[in-house]
Amino acid sequence: MAEGVVIACHTVDEWKQQIQISLESKKLVAVDFTASWCGPCRFMAPVFAELAKKFTDVIFLKVDVDELEPVSQEWKVEAMPTFIFIKEGIEVDRLVGANKDALPKKVELLAAI
Repeated sequence: MAEGVVIACHTVDEWKQQIQISLESKKLVAVDFTASWCGPCRFMAPVFAELAKKFTDVIFLKVDVDELEPVSQEWKVEAMPTFIFIKEGIEVDRLVGANKDALPKKVELLAAI
């Protein structure tokens, strides 16, 4: 498994595989639900990538809501960007919007749990 990088999930199977890995490792998963046409998403992408480098014990995933609509619907994503934090298959927190100050704080807090 890659550490220090954001893993893009392009298929539902890839998504399920990453969630299974997180269940087995009990690691926190930070998911960036994004869209190619979303300006605030492009603004947050480098912030999310830097967090992946810093918090190597967290699995960082990226999901394009248009590409993986079933996944975004399953997790009730209604706005982009939405960052969902998953631990052992359960959502533990979420952050909606391009808040570059709140995102690192949330990752740091949840990674410590």
